[in-house]
Amino acid sequence: MEIRNREEQEPFTTKDGSTIRSLLDLSNAPVKEQSLAEATLPKGGSTERHYHKVSEEFYYLLEGRGVMEIDGEEREVGPGDAILIPAGAWHEIKATEEMRFLCCCAPPYAHEDTYFE
Repeated sequence: MEIRNREEQEPFTTKDGSTIRSLLDLSNAPVKEQSLAEATLPKGGSTERHYHKVSEEFYYLLEGRGVMEIDGEEREVGPGDAILIPAGAWHEIKATEEMRFLCCCAPPYAHEDTYFE
């Protein structure tokens, strides 16, 4: 059985500029097909617009509000919103309030699969 507590996971900054805690991924568990992380952005913060060639992502908003942009389409998002980010889709999330959300990637998140303009 694999169980990880968020408080035991050290936060780090990803290539896109968000601060994440890997909850379950290749770095801390025998994960093969997906990864789960908690991301935070300060009020006024944002990720750098990017895409992943291979990974499909889900974001699930726990706290805060912001604007999600996927391939040029923008929408306001808040707690309880689940967002699908298809592989290959350009995306960026901007926090209008301090934000905390879950990120699930399949296959697992990898810095090498993050591309910028």
